[in-house]
Amino acid sequence: MRLPRNKEQEQEVLNWIFAVLGEKVPAGQYEDILKDGIVLCKLINKLAPGSVKKIQERGTNFQLMENIQRYQAAAKKYGVPEEEIFQTADLFERRNIPQVTLSLYALGRITQKHPEYTGPSLGPKMAEKNEREFTEEQLRAHEGQLNLQMGYNKGASQAGHGGFGNTRHM
Repeated sequence: MRLPRNKEQEQEVLNWIFAVLGEKVPAGQYEDILKDGIVLCKLINKLAPGSVKKIQERGTNFQLMENIQRYQAAAKKYGVPEEEIFQTADLFERRNIPQVTLSLYALGRITQKHPEYTGPSLGPKMAEKNEREFTEEQLRAHEGQLNLQMGYNKGASQAGHGGFGNTRHM
């Protein structure tokens, strides 16, 4: 199912990208500004310097599509989940522009996990996001950690009391 395009989100994404790059948002259509992958490569290089070694500033469609593929690989390495990365054709052939937008929101969200990133943020702060549903396995692992902590605290507090008790008798 394809999502409808959301012009406000597209504008927010563009504003964010160019704020990160420290440039003015260029005139033109959203998908045209992003289509050749150059802006995306510059963006990911700002977030994670050296991510894309070679950006094709001009060339054949094939060469420009390589920009998009390099961006995708770098975004994945930066921490954007595979399923949130758009396909090359989504952007280059305008097959699914809303997916491109979602993917860029995902990138904006991931910047919050990078303490070295202090630039402008995109989308909601991660702390405000509703908790995702966890898998059984994750819940069990979490319970295990809690039990460990509680056991540790219990031990610590008993040791602590013992310590205070001894000092009082002196």
